[in-house]
Amino acid sequence: MSFLDVICCGFGAVILLLMTTKFIPPTVLETSPTHLNGTVVARKDALFQIRGETDKLARELSDKQRELDGDLQSLAQLERELSEILGRYQASKSEAAEAIVTEKKLAEAKQSLTEEMERLLGASFQRSDNTVAGIAADSEYVVFVIDTSGSMFNYAWPMAMRKLSETLAVYPALKGIQVMSDQGEYMFPQYAGKWIPDSPARRRAILERMKTFNAFSLSSPVNGIEKAIRVFKAPDKRISVYVFGDDFTGPSIEEVVRQVDQINAPDETGKRPARINAVGMPTLLQEVSPPPASVLRFAALMRELTYRNGGTFVGLPSHR
Repeated sequence: MSFLDVICCGFGAVILLLMTTKFIPPTVLETSPTHLNGTVVARKDALFQIRGETDKLARELSDKQRELDGDLQSLAQLERELSEILGRYQASKSEAAEAIVTEKKLAEAKQSLTEEMERLLGASFQRSDNTVAGIAADSEYVVFVIDTSGSMFNYAWPMAMRKLSETLAVYPALKGIQVMSDQGEYMFPQYAGKWIPDSPARRRAILERMKTFNAFSLSSPVNGIEKAIRVFKAPDKRISVYVFGDDFTGPSIEEVVRQVDQINAPDETGKRPARINAVGMPTLLQEVSPPPASVLRFAALMRELTYRNGGTFVGLPSHR
């Protein structure tokens, strides 16, 4: 009973304390966030708006890119057309310039040729055609390359001597003469690699030696032509090479033309060191039946060489 009394008294005391204590409302330590739902909705709306503007800008950028690609293609087409037009213009301009240069060169050549022929032939010299077998005389240095093969020496030698004499006669005042075989053997070994001084006595000696000039021959004037140009070409000399022959037994016409082009290459003005002329003797055409192909090959070679090197090829109707 005493224990119960004590317990009851304790609970009573607690109740009295609670009843006598003043009531104080709880203190708010931290305010909880409020109205967050509205903020989230506003942020979502702003995000949707930004995405819409981004899509619009992307579409506009794509349209601009397509327009730019189209403009670039048009520009490329215009550049191609401009390049083509400029190319045609440059070609026309170049052709016009070449025509002017060619016309000027022709005028200069005509003037220089007239002056040099007047100096060579004399102011009062008169000749029906001013040619040697149809070949104009316009140089002060002359090299004769003569085919000394059996067909030439046995059948065409009188005609060759006659043409040699006519050629010398049309040049009254040469500065240098040289005579060699088709293989490049000099008629006068003491003048090997040198010009024979021109004089009446030298001319008589050349014509006299021509009677017996029967050097070894391969029936091909190539070696003689190449040697004549290589040894005697000089920038201060106008040289003419006269080839007397009747056939060509070499392996290739094209190779000969190429080699002569290299040796007798033109300078910056287009002028070659030596002019090549040729006189063809129809020896084998008239003495051999059927004529060998080497006759026609000689004519083909001489036509091409004389054309490319500023000369003339003359085929005689007879070697007698």
